[in-house]
Amino acid sequence: MSGLSPPSTADSSASSSSEQLPAPPSTSMGSKRERPLQPPKALFQLAQQHQGIDSAEDVPRDPFRTPDISVPPTPRSGVSNPFSPPASVVNFSADNNHLHHSSAASIASTSYFPDPTSSPPASRPHTGSRVSVHSSLRNSTTDLHIREVTRGVRSRKNSNAHVRSSFMSPPAMPRRVTLTEHESSVTLQPMARAAKRQRSSMLTGEVVKPWVTDRDFYEQLSYYVTYFVALLGIAGAVIRVYFSWTQTPNVGNLCLIMEDEFETFDTKYTWYHEVDMGGFGNGEFEMTTNSPNNSFVQDGKLYLVPTLTSDVIGKANVLDGFTYNITGCTSVNTTSGCGAVSNLTAGTVINPVMSARISTKNSHHIQYGRVEVIAKLPTGDWIWPSIWMLPVEETYGAWPASGEIDIMQARGNPPEYPAQGVDYVRGSLQWGPFTWLNGVSKTFGWWTNRRKTFADGFHSYALEWSPEFVRIYVDSRLTYMLNMKFDEPFFDRGDFPAIVQNGSQFIETPNPWLTGTKNVAPFDQPFYLIMNVAVGGTSGWFPDGDGNKPWLDHSLSKPAIFVCGEGSWVLTSLFVVAAMRDFAERQDTWYETWPKNIADRSLVVESVKMWQRC
Repeated sequence: MSGLSPPSTADSSASSSSEQLPAPPSTSMGSKRERPLQPPKALFQLAQQHQGIDSAEDVPRDPFRTPDISVPPTPRSGVSNPFSPPASVVNFSADNNHLHHSSAASIASTSYFPDPTSSPPASRPHTGSRVSVHSSLRNSTTDLHIREVTRGVRSRKNSNAHVRSSFMSPPAMPRRVTLTEHESSVTLQPMARAAKRQRSSMLTGEVVKPWVTDRDFYEQLSYYVTYFVALLGIAGAVIRVYFSWTQTPNVGNLCLIMEDEFETFDTKYTWYHEVDMGGFGNGEFEMTTNSPNNSFVQDGKLYLVPTLTSDVIGKANVLDGFTYNITGCTSVNTTSGCGAVSNLTAGTVINPVMSARISTKNSHHIQYGRVEVIAKLPTGDWIWPSIWMLPVEETYGAWPASGEIDIMQARGNPPEYPAQGVDYVRGSLQWGPFTWLNGVSKTFGWWTNRRKTFADGFHSYALEWSPEFVRIYVDSRLTYMLNMKFDEPFFDRGDFPAIVQNGSQFIETPNPWLTGTKNVAPFDQPFYLIMNVAVGGTSGWFPDGDGNKPWLDHSLSKPAIFVCGEGSWVLTSLFVVAAMRDFAERQDTWYETWPKNIADRSLVVESVKMWQRC
């Protein structure tokens, strides 16, 4: 169509041929640009002329200047894009240079009047104002598209106001896009719709807090009581810590009298080998030697190692037909302490194990002070390592009347051993009027290593001893095995029976410490240090029936004969203990549990220190 297509309204769609616009200048391909196109008249002005309204008031104006009066806001589309063409679109065809407009009815139904109750724009007066409308697009590649650049402002629904605020931005003016020599068209890509705004969950009204205005008495009381109890607990803990710290007794001033880091093994001035086969009153199955196989120093550490006697004389000779005399015997009982005979008929055997026992009996001793030994314990069934002290003189009588201090005793059996294995260490005081009336059950304790064993590394075993207290601990004062004050006489502490049987007679239980220091005797005299590794025994250290024990403590091959002598039992007749033979015959069973590595089955001592109270 070469003529002008008049705009359509809600009342009429007739065209007006009288309102012809001048044709735009033609553009020659490749020629210079002509003067710009004249801006088209607004659609409402064309509608006024079509309805017979005087067009004399239609005054041409520059579309690129700000309008003199405020105009109503231009309706916007739902999707706002500042770079899209303007909403008022006028299409010019390069072929016929005619202007085409879309109908006003379609305009009203799409963008400007979303409310169906709104009246079409043709039925409203538009004098003195101008609006922008959408025009139909011609599907021609040579059409020139001029569109409104939207600003993202939403149109107001059912709004009839056309008064524009003077503070608002001017309406968008149409801009021109010229064609080049190649046919092209401007294509608009629809923008993605913005996500729907989430509904706010904020409270819009007044927030009611009844607990502020109406407080409950019991709630307030519980609040203050809770804090009061918490503060009371903290205060109680502080008070207890304070008094525990201030009341913890100290040994006092100490003077170092002995220190050995074992650069060498000093057996002349410091250490004394006790060589004995008599079992040391416990029926122990080992013999202690001065052989370098059983005690030596290497790499700054002392090793006390148990070995098999069968490695020296053979297993058959241990059980039968052999006489063994120990070299360098130090036992006071030269008959049973320095030699043994194996006889299958009599049931006697030679001690199946060789070990070591060293002491400071002839060199160093203390009466009140401190002892510290850093050592690693051995492993292996029925191994019995000990760090302990005996009195230099038996002031109050034979053992245990003169006392014994056990700094550390342990068992080499594994942790699953029911009578406390190598993950336990024990400290104790032994004292009593008779060997069979010992008060050790009232003065002992232990400590356990819950994650490892005491054979996995070195630990510090310490004794602190004064006229007021005795403390035995491992590694720290907090991990003590025994912490006891001397606040009661030991005879009263023992709660011994008033009458005891001594052989065939009944006697009054004697108090051997009447002449000693009150509350301290028998631990009021000098003691010396002993370190040894024993194996087995009949003293009850390894209880019968626990851990597949291969012997019984009271298994005798013939009766033992005892007589009474000065308030203690003295062995006067040689008897054979079948327990040692049972143990020797099962050597293949228990020896399998001993580590092949010598260091793992040895009591390894890193250092020894002794302080005297001064």
